[in-house]
Parts: sequence; C-alpha cells; structure tokens
Amino acid sequence: MTANWASFVAAEPDLAKTVEERFGAFTHHIVATLRKDGSPRTTGLEVRFLNGELWLGMMPDSRKVLDLRRDPRFALQANPGEGTGMGGGDVRISGRAVEVDDPGTKAAYGEEVEPPEPFHLFRTELTEVVRTYVEDDTYLVVQVWKPGEPVRTLKRT
Repeated sequence: MTANWASFVAAEPDLAKTVEERFGAFTHHIVATLRKDGSPRTTGLEVRFLNGELWLGMMPDSRKVLDLRRDPRFALQANPGEGTGMGGGDVRISGRAVEVDDPGTKAAYGEEVEPPEPFHLFRTELTEVVRTYVEDDTYLVVQVWKPGEPVRTLKRT
C-alpha cells in the first residue's frame, strides 16, 4: 500500500509538519536507489513539497534516474545538519518514485522551482515515514507511519 504526500498530511498532520521542517532546514539530502546488481547507491538530492506531493527532481540521465526507471524503490534521508544537533530528529521516507512525463505538470513544477533545464521529475508514493529523536536526554523515540496505519511510537532507554 502506498500514499501520496497529501494523504500522509491528512492522516498525520503533526508528524508531516515536522518532516517538512526537517527537509526544509537544508537544501541537500541523501537518496538511496538500487543499482542494476541490487546493491544500494546513495547520492545527493533536492526535494520539494508542492501541491500535495513530494517531488524529486534530477539531472538528465543521472545514475539515480536510471536506477529509479529500473526499480522505483527509494529511501530518502533528511540532511542531519552539522555536529550532533539534529533538531527535529532524524527523518527518513521510503517509497516508490514515479517518473512524470506530462509537459503541463513538469512546466508547473518548473515555474515554481526553477530547476536547471532539462530535468527529470518524479512524484513519490510513500510506503513509510520514520522519525527518530531523543526525548528528555533519556529516551530514543522512534515514530513509524505506514499508509493505512496510525503512527506507531517506540521508546527505548
């Protein structure tokens, strides 16, 4: 089961706001894709939350584009920032990336974001959102959301 960004926001608005803030704190993040041989590839990436979608824009024929065309599964890690701070926690999103070829959709994205031309555009279908943070300098808290399920919260000492 998957969900778009708007569905996640509707289901869990507080967690969604925190996730957007974490991704908004820095420009560059890390995406993991799968190579031809199935091994992971991690690369830098900029993301955008627009019109109820989480968008991934990429340079023409980059390795991550080729990876996602072959296997659309991805994992996206918010930039943790400098030092050990990580205000808002560690945030990860997993799902499937669907390439967008529609000229109108790409043009609207381009007007809003002004990416270098040409570019590849992917919208995401989420399978999991995870936030990990420290509470009261005592607990490691892990929040896990999956489509169709409430947030599950785990605390560890």
